[in-house]
Amino acid sequence: MSLNLNLKVVELLRKYPGRRFTAREIAQAIFEEFPDLCEQKKNKSRSINNDSELIQQIVAEIGANRPTIERRWTSVRTTAERPRGWFWSERSDEAVVDQAESQIDEKDPEFLWSYNGREFELYPMLTRYLSAEWGLYSRRIDEKTASNRRGPQGNRWLFPDLVAMEDLTSDLSKDVREWHAISGFKKVRIWAFEVKIVLNRSNVREAFFQTVSNSSWANFGYLVAADIQSDETMKELRILAALHGVGLIKLNYENPEDSEVKIPARERVDMDWANADRLARENRDFMEVVTLIREFHQTGSPKKRDWD
Repeated sequence: MSLNLNLKVVELLRKYPGRRFTAREIAQAIFEEFPDLCEQKKNKSRSINNDSELIQQIVAEIGANRPTIERRWTSVRTTAERPRGWFWSERSDEAVVDQAESQIDEKDPEFLWSYNGREFELYPMLTRYLSAEWGLYSRRIDEKTASNRRGPQGNRWLFPDLVAMEDLTSDLSKDVREWHAISGFKKVRIWAFEVKIVLNRSNVREAFFQTVSNSSWANFGYLVAADIQSDETMKELRILAALHGVGLIKLNYENPEDSEVKIPARERVDMDWANADRLARENRDFMEVVTLIREFHQTGSPKKRDWD
């Protein structure tokens, strides 16, 4: 009896639906559960000298066999980020998105191993990352505070989830900052962020173009996701980002400071002031951000307590 690696991978994932495994964790589990078959595999190979090399070989074969496994067993899913996560899910991509955008059942294994919560619970995590990584000052923009309602979810295509201010003078000495202020140079750059719990083949284009729509007025626009599923999703995002300049952040919800920019955004040198004015007139949260930015221009010092 030989080690049918693909079948063993599928059996393990099916046994723990929704749980994320790395290829190395799968290889280790197979090695521990089927020691005799693994020993046979090691003995058949002249290049494998010990158990550590055997496990590494199994890891490599799992990665190489991924396209075949995903084609044959459609419930096997993988994530786009590295190290790649492997998991078993019988839900469609659409159902995963629907579940992510509604209240999450904490007993649901698909989210016990990814993210337990709702989208708004990611905002403080993103704020921590933006502050730690770029020193940005951010504020939540609630579309529900808009005065001009456009029907169910109509404002989702107008207001970003977060807006952030970047102080371009923070590293300058006091005298140089004052010189900078009277010289008329730009003091801030404005960033806009659209946040999603999960991105997959079902919602990737809608989420991306929602970000394009919500951030077109700002210097930088970013789509942020806690979970990015499948290489096809990532490939689509890279194509769209190259065309439209929107960036992508993979948010680490366990350690926000370890989040990663997967695709850098292109800077828009000039803001769309007419669009920014429209947002400020229609949304009091956005108007409060405008007020904070105006006060920073006047004082040269951001009011940290007034930002998230």
